[in-house]
Amino acid sequence: MFTKILIANRGEIACRVIKTARAMGILTVAVYSDADKNAMHVQMADEAVYLGGSPSRESYLLSQKVIDAALLTGAQAIHPGYGFLSENSDFCRLCEQNNIVFIGPPIGAIEAMGSKSAAKSIMEKANVPLVPGYHGDDQSMDVIKQAADDMGYPVLLKATAGGGGKGMRQVWSEKEFKSEFEAVKREALSSFGDDRMLVEKYLTQPRHVEIQVFCDNHGNAVYLFERDCSVQRRHQKVIEEAPAFNMSPELRAKMGESAIKSAQAIGYQGAGTVEFLLDIDGSFYFMEMNTRLQVEHPVTEMITGQDLVEWQLRVAANETLPKTQQELTINGHAFEARIYAEDPDNDFLPATGHLQFLQTPIESQHVRVDTGVRQGDDVSVFYDPMIAKLIVWDESREKALQRLTKALKEYRIQGVTTNIDFLHNVASCDAFVTEQIDTGFIEKNHDQIFSENNANNQNITHQLPMAALALVLQQSKKANSHATTSTDVHSPWHTNNAWRLNQANLHPITLSHNEVEFNVNVEQHPSETNVNGNIRYTITVSSQDKDNLVYQCEGELAGNSLNCFIDGVRRSITVVFADLDVCLYTAEDVYKVTQVLADMGDASDDTSAGGLTAPMNGTMVSVLVSAGDNVEKDQALMIMEAMKMEHVIKAPSDGMVTSLFYQAGDMVDGGSELLSFEATDV
Repeated sequence: MFTKILIANRGEIACRVIKTARAMGILTVAVYSDADKNAMHVQMADEAVYLGGSPSRESYLLSQKVIDAALLTGAQAIHPGYGFLSENSDFCRLCEQNNIVFIGPPIGAIEAMGSKSAAKSIMEKANVPLVPGYHGDDQSMDVIKQAADDMGYPVLLKATAGGGGKGMRQVWSEKEFKSEFEAVKREALSSFGDDRMLVEKYLTQPRHVEIQVFCDNHGNAVYLFERDCSVQRRHQKVIEEAPAFNMSPELRAKMGESAIKSAQAIGYQGAGTVEFLLDIDGSFYFMEMNTRLQVEHPVTEMITGQDLVEWQLRVAANETLPKTQQELTINGHAFEARIYAEDPDNDFLPATGHLQFLQTPIESQHVRVDTGVRQGDDVSVFYDPMIAKLIVWDESREKALQRLTKALKEYRIQGVTTNIDFLHNVASCDAFVTEQIDTGFIEKNHDQIFSENNANNQNITHQLPMAALALVLQQSKKANSHATTSTDVHSPWHTNNAWRLNQANLHPITLSHNEVEFNVNVEQHPSETNVNGNIRYTITVSSQDKDNLVYQCEGELAGNSLNCFIDGVRRSITVVFADLDVCLYTAEDVYKVTQVLADMGDASDDTSAGGLTAPMNGTMVSVLVSAGDNVEKDQALMIMEAMKMEHVIKAPSDGMVTSLFYQAGDMVDGGSELLSFEATDV
């Protein structure tokens, strides 16, 4: 077995590999960029080597620098994780040339599966069922379009070197083909340096079911059952589960045997995933094979009790597989939810920012959190915006799903926009609970998943006393820390209890929730304290459309924990203050209110209307218009690339582009005005 390995990756997967290596007594070497100098994976590893600049092309994608880091530190093997160099055959070859073990499949297997079109040809010869399509060498648009026309729409255009949902577009009609073809070529060239593509028939109600396979160097091969990954957005997985629901033992065995056949056809070694489309009639088709560990591997670990990273290390060290097919069994059910910094209400636009507050569910045999960030870290524009993977397990799908929804409520993040509420809405959606799931799940259940939380709006008045109490207690703490140094302990200037001569101790506060303002009066009763010394408050909440509500309150604020009594009912919640915002994390929901300050005449009605701004930091890919052009509403004006995604800037209405401020290739800061635009008068 190896004594030291290097992990050629970052974030949660690097941390994940380090944990297993540490448990096996193996020393670890991390690599890092400028942006990751203080990252979690760097702190966890025994050693860390600097690679270069923050963009991955200046650091994590530099094969020779990674090799040099391994040679410098005496690492005997390199674990590539997923992404970056994990499926790069040239990097694998470089490892071999430097007598470093690549913890993954052989070069030939990576090359065979690295091209989706070549993979389909191999699978066709191995009698693995395929989706109808064209994956030939002639890459002219006319040939590929003719194949699409012959199959009939909808079709799916895919970059042959693609992965992770990049370089993939649905085409629903002939008139869309040219623009989508060009978009896929751009994405493929940008992400993979290879713009070759294939086209296949797009099944309208398929499930995405994948089989985890493992092969050693001694002729042994097993499958560790299946995962259902049908819930996707932009062809990227959102929630995965294992085993797949409604899967008969016969179908499971048939798909597992086909997956092993696929792996053996290319002389595979190590961990791999064979992805299939499962149609409603029970027929299944080979889609692709990922020659690496998958992001969603933890759900397989939870139902099998096996550590797949340990399996990888043992196979790479030339050991036999730890288990035979007969020794592998399924125990219970597991879900994985991918927690991202992104805005589901804005077409899942990736988000960046500072993780001001981060509180995860308590981990146990039922709950696992795989992450690479901590409170105080930044979500950078340079890498994938994944924050963590939340994995849950229980004896049945129903029980595991209940644990998932509960754990999502307990996952608390402040500082960046996340998809946690979206994930909870998906997991609690009737169609998800009743297994009415295919790859179009999110679109089909859009209204329920994205519906406004009316219960949150209705319950807010009963949460406002806690928000006001938290604010007053926080202000009291600040006053304590700046208390006067007066030696007269009886002086009113020495106190911080809102003492007023001949007046009630009142704290008037205006709080806003979803653009509705509430007037809150907090009356302090310093002479009335409980046995713990907590002061009693009378809190009155009023709004334009509701009668005054009066609450008797007391409590204490310890860090971000508010323990209080509201009308005699004990409540314990998490409170996070961010500028004027107060976020209340209860067991049932998250409530965000904003403290409204008095208008001192500084506000201005002047806005920057008339310009279009960059949604986030990125690079200008293409400018599709010129100054003076008349455009129509929703016409594409510019294309930006940020966080591995293309973002199309569209006209908000009919009008004229008057000025352009950026050209293709320019770096753009988030919020920067991209062009000036004059709307046509209606």
